[in-house]
Amino acid sequence: MLRPLSEGVFVREVPFRTGGMELGGRMTVIRLPDGGLWIHSPVRMDAETRAAVDALGPVRFLVAPNVMHHVHLGDWAAAYPAARVVAPAGLRAKRPDLRIDGELTETPDPGYAAVFTQQRMQGMPRLDEFLFLHRPSRTLLVTDLAFHIRESSSWLTRTYLKLNRTYGKLAPTVLLKSLVKDKAALRTSLEGVLGWDFERVVVCHGEVLERGGREALRDGFAWLQA
Repeated sequence: MLRPLSEGVFVREVPFRTGGMELGGRMTVIRLPDGGLWIHSPVRMDAETRAAVDALGPVRFLVAPNVMHHVHLGDWAAAYPAARVVAPAGLRAKRPDLRIDGELTETPDPGYAAVFTQQRMQGMPRLDEFLFLHRPSRTLLVTDLAFHIRESSSWLTRTYLKLNRTYGKLAPTVLLKSLVKDKAALRTSLEGVLGWDFERVVVCHGEVLERGGREALRDGFAWLQA
């Protein structure tokens, strides 16, 4: 139900389809030094998922990493009223019905700053995505900035990603590129992330990349240098 990646780092993988394409979805659960849980991009809650999470510890943080990944956030916020819900500023306007306790900035919340670094990816206001580095496990968390789908049984998915030149590698889609309004700003943000010490990349769509994550991310965004 929750697959361990390393000590204190777990993922929950679920089917996810959009526009007829099978992209898959993933939530990441990380145990904080105090034993509480930090949950990135919560997926649909069911009894099994909730039981698996509860078995790990108390939920301290629920994180919406961009303005797109919010569909299930309300259910988790209701189930865990003591958890602190954090999200990009733009999500308040998009979902005024959601309980949001704090807005993400480039300074991590004090409750998890001891083990996380975070970066707003500038230049894409419609997405407003934050990347997170869990320093103890050298794990980078990416939401929609890039996919890493190496195989797919769906002809439509394979065709779409091949046309996007993203099939089989860590890279952004054409849709993501269309959201970029300021390449220089995004490039500066990415350079900051590439200065972090990480090896593993956990994406919300596709496979976990266990090794060579920094080099793969640099290669996937080489087009920003053009």
